[in-house]
Amino acid sequence: MQRKKSIIIIGAGSIGTALGNALATRNDLDIQLLSIESDVVSGINSSHFNQKYFPNIRLHPELKATSDQSVLRNSDIIFIGIPSSSVVSYLQEIKTEIPENAILVNLAKGFGIHKKVIALCLQDHLPNPTCALKGPSFAREIINNVPTALTLASKDPEVIESVAPIFDGTTIYVDKTNDLIGVEILSILKNIYAIIIGIVDAHFHSPNLRFFIFTRAFNEMRNILLHFGGREETMFNYCGIGDFGLTALNDMSRNHTLGLLIGKGFFTDEISGKVVLEGRIAADIFLEKLSMTGLSQEKYLMMRELQEVMLNKKSVTDFVNSIIA
Repeated sequence: MQRKKSIIIIGAGSIGTALGNALATRNDLDIQLLSIESDVVSGINSSHFNQKYFPNIRLHPELKATSDQSVLRNSDIIFIGIPSSSVVSYLQEIKTEIPENAILVNLAKGFGIHKKVIALCLQDHLPNPTCALKGPSFAREIINNVPTALTLASKDPEVIESVAPIFDGTTIYVDKTNDLIGVEILSILKNIYAIIIGIVDAHFHSPNLRFFIFTRAFNEMRNILLHFGGREETMFNYCGIGDFGLTALNDMSRNHTLGLLIGKGFFTDEISGKVVLEGRIAADIFLEKLSMTGLSQEKYLMMRELQEVMLNKKSVTDFVNSIIA
């Protein structure tokens, strides 16, 4: 009997659970969620519910969870679904458990150590083949079996051809690219520009203005993508226009919601601490990098103006007027 392919998903949060549940429909895969949350692990294994993240969704009976890191020893593919700030340090802690031929698939969106994108950090610190999986994907939709499109990126075509087939027959559809840096960059940029769209939506609630700014934002993302070595065509993968549209134009998006709070004048230290601020943190890093690399400031004007608002150096009205002008 042929051994099932071992898929480990690090993190039993919303995206890890949703992805694992979709893959568990394949009877040739052994899917396990690796989590430090003992109550989540117990609930998944005993009742097939993740009470913390999806209390009303019964999970596939073949989806298992564990807190035992030794399950990594026989893994073929490892998905990383924990916060970007924790990815590198956690994997360094457990790297003796990870086989060198296991493929690492980054789901995290953000910067790691030395302000590098996560996939490049993984390449720096582990010998494993690495890829990224990003795209327009709310976990709530995936867990409800809604067809979802993602971009799978790796510099090595053999890695892509090893990972892509595991989604066959599931609700996950992938397009493919070798523009790994581009996919990682876009997954961060879309959060920043979603905040900007949220501010405009809150301040004017105008479809005309919304798509005026959306188009300018998309072009500014292109400028930055190309500057950091990504390719223009990646903008038209699922990770590009699709993910930006999902994040910027939907009230389920945390960063769009943050923009709405700013636009309505409700952005305070107390509120900001309760909202996931990927966009705010990322904007600071991008601006620091861009200021040192010589790209004309006109190429990323909207991002610069957003930082002024977040630092309370500019009013929302002045911000909107600036990015229109």
